[in-house]
Amino acid sequence: MEQYNIVAATTENTVVTSYEPVKNRSDSYQSEAALEREFIQLLTQQGYAYLQIHQEVNLIANLRRQLETLNDYQFTDSEWEQFFQNAIANPNEHIMEKTRKIQEDFVQVLRRDDGTSKNISLIDKKNIHNNRLQVINQYEVSQEQGAKHDNRYDVTVLVNGLPLVHIELKRRGVAIREAFNQIDRYQRDSFWAGCGLFEYVQIFVISNGTNTKYYSNSTRFNAIREASSGKAKKQKTSNSFEFTSFWADANNKVIPDLIDFTRTFFARHTLLNVLTRYCIFTSENMLMVMRPYQITATERILNRIEIANNYKKYGTIQGGGYIWHTTGSGKTLTSFKTARLASQLDYIDKVLFVVDRKDLDYQTMKEYDRFEKGAANSNTSTAILKKQLEDDGAHIIITTIQKLSTFIKKYPAHEVYQKHVVIIFDECHRSQFGDMHTAIVKNFKKYHLFGFTGTPIFAANARAAGGAQFFTTAQTFGNQLHTYTIVDAINDKNVLPFRVDYIQTMDAEPDIDDKAVWDIDREKAFMAPERIELVTRYILEHFDQKTYRGDKTYLFNTLTNIAEVASGKNGAVEEIKQKQRLSGFNSIFAVASVDMAKLYYQEFKKQMAADPTKKLRVATIYSYGANEEEADGILDEENSEDTSALDQNSRDFLDAAIRDYNEMFHTNYSTDSDKFQNYYKDVSLRMKNKELDLLIVVNMFLTGFDATTLNTLWVDKNLKMHGLIQAFSRTNRILNSIKTFGNIVCFRNLQKRVDSAIALFGDREAGGIVLLHKFDDYYYGYTTQDGKDKPGYVDMINELTEKFPLSEPRIEGEQNQKDFIALFGAILRMRNLLLSFDDFKGREMISERDLQDYLGRYQDLRDEWVNRAKGEKEDITDDIVFEIELIRQIEINIDYILMLVKKYHDSHCDDKEILVTIQKAVDASPELRSKKQLIEMFIAGINDVDDVMAEWQGFVAAEREKELVQIIQEEKLKEPETRKFLENAFRDGEIKTTGTDIDKLMPPVSRFGGGGARANKKQGVIKKLQKFFEKFFGLGKG
Repeated sequence: MEQYNIVAATTENTVVTSYEPVKNRSDSYQSEAALEREFIQLLTQQGYAYLQIHQEVNLIANLRRQLETLNDYQFTDSEWEQFFQNAIANPNEHIMEKTRKIQEDFVQVLRRDDGTSKNISLIDKKNIHNNRLQVINQYEVSQEQGAKHDNRYDVTVLVNGLPLVHIELKRRGVAIREAFNQIDRYQRDSFWAGCGLFEYVQIFVISNGTNTKYYSNSTRFNAIREASSGKAKKQKTSNSFEFTSFWADANNKVIPDLIDFTRTFFARHTLLNVLTRYCIFTSENMLMVMRPYQITATERILNRIEIANNYKKYGTIQGGGYIWHTTGSGKTLTSFKTARLASQLDYIDKVLFVVDRKDLDYQTMKEYDRFEKGAANSNTSTAILKKQLEDDGAHIIITTIQKLSTFIKKYPAHEVYQKHVVIIFDECHRSQFGDMHTAIVKNFKKYHLFGFTGTPIFAANARAAGGAQFFTTAQTFGNQLHTYTIVDAINDKNVLPFRVDYIQTMDAEPDIDDKAVWDIDREKAFMAPERIELVTRYILEHFDQKTYRGDKTYLFNTLTNIAEVASGKNGAVEEIKQKQRLSGFNSIFAVASVDMAKLYYQEFKKQMAADPTKKLRVATIYSYGANEEEADGILDEENSEDTSALDQNSRDFLDAAIRDYNEMFHTNYSTDSDKFQNYYKDVSLRMKNKELDLLIVVNMFLTGFDATTLNTLWVDKNLKMHGLIQAFSRTNRILNSIKTFGNIVCFRNLQKRVDSAIALFGDREAGGIVLLHKFDDYYYGYTTQDGKDKPGYVDMINELTEKFPLSEPRIEGEQNQKDFIALFGAILRMRNLLLSFDDFKGREMISERDLQDYLGRYQDLRDEWVNRAKGEKEDITDDIVFEIELIRQIEINIDYILMLVKKYHDSHCDDKEILVTIQKAVDASPELRSKKQLIEMFIAGINDVDDVMAEWQGFVAAEREKELVQIIQEEKLKEPETRKFLENAFRDGEIKTTGTDIDKLMPPVSRFGGGGARANKKQGVIKKLQKFFEKFFGLGKG
């Protein structure tokens, strides 16, 4: 194939502007094989070459031919052998290294037979149409190649001979999730087999004909090493499926059908652009594939630069524009990519990426640095900024508004003002007021100004203050180039909806709308001691219910060396993470002023001291007395580096609160400049790690702060418009199947404001999508805006008891079993939602006992299906999705077990049927299986007693003490520290393996035993303590 030199390039969009679905669908049944044939036929019509390749030897031969064509070079056999073994199928490399090869190191060096070197490209990223696309199907991998089972894959797209996109199809009518689970199984069983070429797959596509989704290789498999060593992963949970995406057109209209998806996503230029331009391999070795709205926004900016350059429109508003992408939809990623691609345009000298100081938290800094080493500097020195602006090699410069302002004031005649620059503002609603914008426009001559925002300033929420020439986002930046609202994001399941509760705290509470004139006296009424006491008590009493603390658990990758990371200069200290089981989520409490923050902090301390069972890990942070409310709802910025604006009293109070924090986490912070910066970073990291339960803030952390473990915002502050959506959006990041919405608890009547903010930033009808429905809707069912009937909890329970009565000994027939699994899974999800409503108590419609029995059946079916999967080599029956995370949440009550024990005891230990029931109940609960031995010992030893409960408590206490003493003696642990550590663990519902608490109970270990001895000892102790904790947690007194 001859090389093409581009003569005329079209600016064909990667994402089609708008797409009309193909109408003529056949209504007749379509098998999986027929769907596959139709799909391949469509691809061949679009220029893909179909190959009959089913074996690895042919795949490798084709790869050699394709690379020879692409590089216009013929390998000798020995060169190919050496290149294939070292550069392509190196046995020491797996998914991570192979992904890096495609994304970054796509030019590999060949040592020729004559000793010289030659660059060999695996993919051409400059002229994408030089890459050859081929399609194969029913490729076979066998156990002889090392796979665990013989597998046959559906359809694979080869780019220059390498399998880069893999498609798994199910027939219409089968859940798309089953295709997802099938890929998961291949990943585990066989992708790494043979020469491991399938580890090059970058993007997976799953479809059942009706619905089609795509996702990157690391969405599913982050801990890939297990697969390469042949170890099976633990039982999968359903949470990763949340991260798969639909393709859409530029108007955010989803394109779900396989035929339409193939015509758009698999169009040659789209697929090649997505693979070569719109994937990002992050500093954590995660591959992210950009979503359609992110790609559209990026291309529209690049287009605008191109046109403005051709028509000499730079330096004017026509040369720029803004992107409205809702908070939480990955704006920063989009603006990164835009900066990266703009910097590669040959006529652009510099790209300035302007962020607000406090968004440069550690994570973002790491991402910046990932794009260009040294591009980001997080110190406050304008001298470094000046040096970068003068350095021709520094194409992308990340800076803060403050530094850029200082630079412009200091150097009014600098040469950079004559350069051709692109200036991108992240969260541009913050930067567009004041002198900054004017200064840029006045000084820079050839600029393109772009803004990214989740909450634009429209006329409706613009500042009333006179004198500002630029007040709406459009007047500042130019046209709106692309929109992706909170409604789009919730519909696409990229963020969660909110549930808002309004708690009345006064008799005649004012209805806070925009007309209310807010005065000091009224704010004083809100700060009355009895009200502060009441709100604090409400939070402490409802904390567990709202955050699921002590009730719902999940695995999370926690950071283990927070204090070192917070104190190190950015990037200087490597993050060390480990998986840990966490219980519930955490929260932020937004209050109106510094004075109010102080009152609440004291009140929390007082009430928690009076009742230690309510103890939470509480902290506060503020840096000056922000105004109660800005006219436009924009939250005043608080400086995370400096507390000098505080009055002495507030500063002393903050110092005292930081001393409490130091004691809690064994740190050493204060309000002094450097130490306060590190305190800010430490708080940020501990919130993300869920080590803090509640953080009291005035404005800090309400914009631009992302923590997936945060699910509740308590509000005693007059939020509105822009600030309201920003603050609410702290709670709605997707994490797993337990976190289904963001909780907002308002102690002021903000209902009118919430409605108008959602109308402005979503649309008039947005309320029904953005806010959760009322209790009755979920309980009795409701009809959606587009006329679909959603069954309620009552309907589901009725269907369960009618179709699958417990009187039937078992559920017969494959289809019935699948229907039961789907229905019971839906009931578990609905219960998960309803449990956060107070009204649900007493209206469960199903007894603990019956729920037990159904859970037992659900678990039995799960074991049966898993075993069946192990036994079948090829195309096992379609995978079933079990809500494992949610089963774990339904506490099998120990009281229920004891009630059965009492019954057994009352029958003079004759009724062996009860023992079977006990065994079933214990087996139905993953939580109780760890306590099985205890329960069995208790039953075996029970004699004539009056009070089974008291006897049980005594038995548990004695066993617990015996085992604890044994662990302390065996491991030579410090006794008081160990007891204190476990007391805290039983109180918090989790064992803390991070931080220094665990170190305090360890015995001294010789420093000469090698560095590993202490670490090994510590891991051994942690294992034993965790086992002990799991055995005794939830059994009586902690």
